[in-house]
Amino acid sequence: MKKIVVIMGLMMVLQGCNSDKDILVNINTQFGTIKVLLYNETPLHKKNFIELVKAGKYDSTLWHRVMKGFMVQGGNVNQKEGTQESLEDRIPAEIISGFMHTKGALAAARQPDQANPKKMSSASQFYIVHGKIFSKEELTIDQFALNQGLSELMKNPSYDTIAQQFINLKRGNKIEEMNQLALRYVELVESVQGVSLRKNMVLDRLEAYTTLGGAPHLDNEYTIFGRVVAGLEVVDQIASVSVGRANRPIEELFMTMEIEEVPKKEITEKYGYIYPETSL
Repeated sequence: MKKIVVIMGLMMVLQGCNSDKDILVNINTQFGTIKVLLYNETPLHKKNFIELVKAGKYDSTLWHRVMKGFMVQGGNVNQKEGTQESLEDRIPAEIISGFMHTKGALAAARQPDQANPKKMSSASQFYIVHGKIFSKEELTIDQFALNQGLSELMKNPSYDTIAQQFINLKRGNKIEEMNQLALRYVELVESVQGVSLRKNMVLDRLEAYTTLGGAPHLDNEYTIFGRVVAGLEVVDQIASVSVGRANRPIEELFMTMEIEEVPKKEITEKYGYIYPETSL
C-alpha cells in the first residue's frame, strides 16, 4: 500500500498543477536536437531524468558508446564527475509489457543480469535505439536453433558445398550475410532433422519491427521510459560516426539538455503521440 501511495505521489508531482501540459526534453548535439517525450507509465525514471536535466547533470556528458544498427548510448554523469555509481543510486525496473524497442525508443542502460538480477537501471546512463529493419523471416524463425541445425547438417560431407559458403563469409567477417544465408536453408534443416524452426510473434510487434525497425531482442529486458518525437535524423548521424575500441566515438560527442513544457494537444498534433486514456 505504501509503495502505491509513493508512486501516485510521484505521478502527481510530474503532472504538476496543469495536467494539460507535458514535458519534452531537448537533447542538443553538434548534429542538431533530439526531442524526447517521457512516459507517465514509468514515473520513477521520468522523475529521475527530469531532475538530472534540470540540475544540468547531463550537460557536457558524452555519447560514449555507438553501435550503428543497434543503439547510441550516453549520459554517464558519474564519469563526468569522477564518481562511482552505487547500488542505492540505481532505479528499480519499470519494464512495461507491450513497450517495444523500436527505432527512437529511449531506455535506461543497466548492468547485466548476472550482477543485476532485478534489472535495475543506471542512475543516469541511457540509450536511444537506432536499430535495423527486420524481415519477417528473421523475426519468426528461431535463429539459434537454425544455426545449431546447420552445424549438425554440415558435419555430413554431403553438405560440403553449403559449408564452404559459410566458410567464405566467415573469412570476410560478414556476419549479416551469414545470417541471411542461414535463412535460405530453413526448410532443408526442418526436412532433414524433422523439426520446426518457426516461432510466433504478435502482429503489432511483427509490423513494427518490419517497418520502423529496432532491436526486438531487448524487449522486456530493459526499462523503456520515453521515445524520440523529433530528431531521428540526428540519431542516424550519431550512429554513423567512426568508432574505436569499445564502440567509443573517435571524436568526442558532447550533449546538453533542456526542459520544454508543451501542451499535450500540441504534442499530439505536432508529433503524433496519442496519450493513453486513464480511468479513475
